[in-house]
Amino acid sequence: MSNDKLVIFDTTLRDGEQSPGIALTPSEKLLIAQQLEKLKVDVIEAGFAASSPGDWEGVNLIAQNIKNSTIASLARCHPDDIEQAWEAIKVAKDSRIHVFTSTSEIHMEHMLRKSKDEILKDTKESVKYAKKLCEDVEFSAQDATRTDKDFLIEVLKTAVEEGATTINVPDTVGYATPQDYLELLTQVYEQVKGGNEDVIISTHCHNDLGLAVANSLTAINAGARQIEGAINGIGERAGNTSTEEIIMAVKTRQDQFGVDIKAETTEIFETSRLVSKLTGYPVQFNKAVVGKNAFSHESGIHQHGYLRNTSTYEIMSPDSVGQEAKIILGKHSGRAGFKDALNNLNITLDSDSFDNAFNTFKKIADRKGEIVENELRAIVGQVDTNQSNTKLLSVSVNSKDEYASAKVTLKVGDKEITEEATGDGMIHAAFTAVKKILKSEATLIDYRVESITKGSDATAEIVTIINDGHLMKQGRSVSTDVVQGSVESFLNALNK
Repeated sequence: MSNDKLVIFDTTLRDGEQSPGIALTPSEKLLIAQQLEKLKVDVIEAGFAASSPGDWEGVNLIAQNIKNSTIASLARCHPDDIEQAWEAIKVAKDSRIHVFTSTSEIHMEHMLRKSKDEILKDTKESVKYAKKLCEDVEFSAQDATRTDKDFLIEVLKTAVEEGATTINVPDTVGYATPQDYLELLTQVYEQVKGGNEDVIISTHCHNDLGLAVANSLTAINAGARQIEGAINGIGERAGNTSTEEIIMAVKTRQDQFGVDIKAETTEIFETSRLVSKLTGYPVQFNKAVVGKNAFSHESGIHQHGYLRNTSTYEIMSPDSVGQEAKIILGKHSGRAGFKDALNNLNITLDSDSFDNAFNTFKKIADRKGEIVENELRAIVGQVDTNQSNTKLLSVSVNSKDEYASAKVTLKVGDKEITEEATGDGMIHAAFTAVKKILKSEATLIDYRVESITKGSDATAEIVTIINDGHLMKQGRSVSTDVVQGSVESFLNALNK
C-alpha cells in the first residue's frame, strides 16, 4: 500500500455531543477544541451551527480561536443551514461545510418523505451552493450502508460533480460488517473517486455491533483516506468510532495500513480525560488506549513477563499515549510483581521475611481487589507469626444485648484446640477464649485499630500491647477482618 496521508476528522463536538445528557457550553467546547488542536487532528467538526443559537456560538468561538485544524460545521441540504454554517466558520483559518442527506429507502420514506429524484436534486443544489461559499465541501450520504448501491453511487457522483472534495460513506446505524464495508468502499472508490486526486473517500462508522473501529480500519484498504470518529467513542446510541483507537491502530500497525497521520499521540490520554470530565461520561476501565486498565497488569504470569521485558504484554508504550504502566497488586499477582512493588518502595527483605510478607499479602488480596502502597508497608511491618508453634485456625463471634461470645480454634503444636468464652464485646470474648486455650494470664494494656484504606473492604492495622508476667509485648496484624486480625495481633504478642 502506498505511504500517504490519512485525515483524522474528529466529531466529538458534534456527533459526540448528541449523546443523551451531554450539553456542552461554548466555552467548554472551546476547551475540548483546543485540546484536539494539541492532539493535531486534521479536522474538528465543531457542531451543527443551525441547530441552536448556542451551537452556532460554540462553532463560531472555535472558528475564531483554532488555527492548526480545519473547522467544520454540519448542515442539512437546505440554504438556511448552509448559510448559518458558513457564517459561523468563515472566520476560521481553514473552513469546511459538511452537507448531508439521507439516501436509504427507509430514511427517505419514513423520515424525509422524499423520492430519489428529490434527493438527487437536494444533493446537487446544496453542494453547489456550499461550494460557492467555501472551497472545502464534504458531502455525506446518511445511512449509506443500507442504501441501494447504484443509487448511492449516483448521489455521490452528483456531489463530486458539484465540487465536493470529501465524500463520506457513513455506517449511520452500525449495520455493516468489515467485509460489507470493504466491498462498498471499494466500489465507491472505483466508481466515484476514480483517478480524481482531489477527492477523498471518508468513513463515519457507528458502534451498534461493536464494529466501528474495525469497519473504519478496513476501509483504509479500500482507499479511504479520512476517518471520522469521536474521543472515547462517544456519540449516538452505542457511539462512534474511537478517534484514539484509530490513531493508535494506524501508528502501531504501520505494516498493515501504511498511511501517515500527524496526530500527537502523547496528548491522547489528556484529551480523553478532558472529554470525560466535561461531558460527564466515564471511560470504562478496560477501554482500549485510554482506559484505567489499558496498561495495568495484575496476573502473576503477565507481571513476571512484563517486568522482564515490557513488550511481552504491551504492544505500545503507555507514555506514547500519555499514560503510565501500572503493576496492580491483587489476588492474581505473583512473587515477581510483589517484589517489584517492594523495590519501588525501597524495601528489601531477607528470604524468610519476604515469604512471610508475601503470604500475608496473598491472604489479604483474596478478600479485596487491589493492595495499595500504605497497605504494603503495613504488611511488611507485620511481625512473622507463621514460624510460631501456635496458629489461629478459625474464630467466630456472636454479639447480644448483654454480652458477646466467641469460639476460637488454635493449632498448638500438633493439636487443634477449641474454646468458647464470653466477654464485654466480641474482641474481649475472643481474647478470653485464646487465653483459655493457652492457659495465659496475660493482661491487655493497649489495643488500637487503624484503618489503612477506605471503603467497605478497608484494610486495618491492629496493634495489641500485653503484659505477660513482667514483660511488655507488642503484637501487630494487617487484615480486612477486624476480629480475625485482632486475634492474630494478640497471638503475635503472646508468641514472642
